[in-house]
Amino acid sequence: MSVTEQPEIIATDSPDHTQLPDSDGTFVKNFQQHPQSILLTTSIRPILDQIHPDGQYCIGQDSGIYWRVTRPPEPPERGAEAPDWFYVPDVPPTLDGNLRRSYVMWQELMPPRIVLEFVSGDGSEERDRTPRQGKFWIYERIIRPAFYGIYEVTKAQVEVYHLVEDRFELLPQNQRGHYPIAQMGVELGIWQGVYQGVELPWLRWWDAEGNLLRAAEERAEQAELVAEQERQRRIEAELRIQALEARLRELEGE
Repeated sequence: MSVTEQPEIIATDSPDHTQLPDSDGTFVKNFQQHPQSILLTTSIRPILDQIHPDGQYCIGQDSGIYWRVTRPPEPPERGAEAPDWFYVPDVPPTLDGNLRRSYVMWQELMPPRIVLEFVSGDGSEERDRTPRQGKFWIYERIIRPAFYGIYEVTKAQVEVYHLVEDRFELLPQNQRGHYPIAQMGVELGIWQGVYQGVELPWLRWWDAEGNLLRAAEERAEQAELVAEQERQRRIEAELRIQALEARLRELEGE
């Protein structure tokens, strides 16, 4: 019989997101993490907007998920994990008209749909199963996202776990080498290419048919390219018309 750790996050007279620290005082590990988060967010938003036409969802980027209430002298941030990227369905993107400072589980009780960690070391921190301390254990037993992804840019790989009966199971790749996230109608995988002027094995989304989901600036560039191609077609058509008109005038003058 499995033991559910959910009572850990249920508390009374507990602080909300405005009273809890929104940073643990550490730096982002490397310069790739911020553009990687932007790439994931701006490419998936059109899909999430379709899933949630009421706009009820939130995305966290290097933001805290508070899962337990600490007591002094233990600092509040010891009761939180800060995934590099996560998505929570069916919750408002703001609280009382203010941007979220963190996600407080004992207030909303809705687990993330997916949590992603970007490895900067050897990956042991992201795979640590130490009870009540290790990231893997806390995500699996307490925060309980439906999917947990560990992305290692130096190895050009990602592994994705799916929560099945209270335990994470490694999700198999499909024929495209991607991990299907059925609840979101997308696939997650590695794309080797240039983003923001840097070529890396980036973590990216595809739709269920295997079409790459473009980031906001990529969509803008594509729109500009299509507009320029259309402008060139109009110019070429106008030149052909002018040539035909000139030829007709020549024939009429003979």
